[in-house]
Amino acid sequence: MAKMNPYLNFDGNTEEAFNFYKSVFGGEFTGVHKFGTMPGAENMPENEKNRVMHIALPIDAHTTLMGSDTMPSMGHQLTVGNNVHISLHPASREEADHLFNGLSAGGAVEMPLQDTFWGAYFGSFKDKFGISWLVNFDHSQQ
Repeated sequence: MAKMNPYLNFDGNTEEAFNFYKSVFGGEFTGVHKFGTMPGAENMPENEKNRVMHIALPIDAHTTLMGSDTMPSMGHQLTVGNNVHISLHPASREEADHLFNGLSAGGAVEMPLQDTFWGAYFGSFKDKFGISWLVNFDHSQQ
């Protein structure tokens, strides 16, 4: 497997939190993407368009701290316990399928693995022990 990273969720203050983490760890963000830039954003509430869809702060050569805001209009509700995910970055699409199918067995799939507008094969689930996982295979790795 290529990488495993922590993924944090916030309720509208992801950018503030990540600026704080950046002040401690140093480094530069490799991307800050807002929900208002995604396809279909014209249908979302104005007060949610500036929420962070994805942000990444490399900590070292092997670890990147990642995060996003919840979207109340999409039914997301932040509670302690659902604000941390383990993000897997497999080396192949086949490995993504293997990890997703194996770890989600007996759990609850939130988003089935599928090709996404950001160029990845992505899915999310909560395993049978209540741990939240993200599987993201970047198509540029092929």
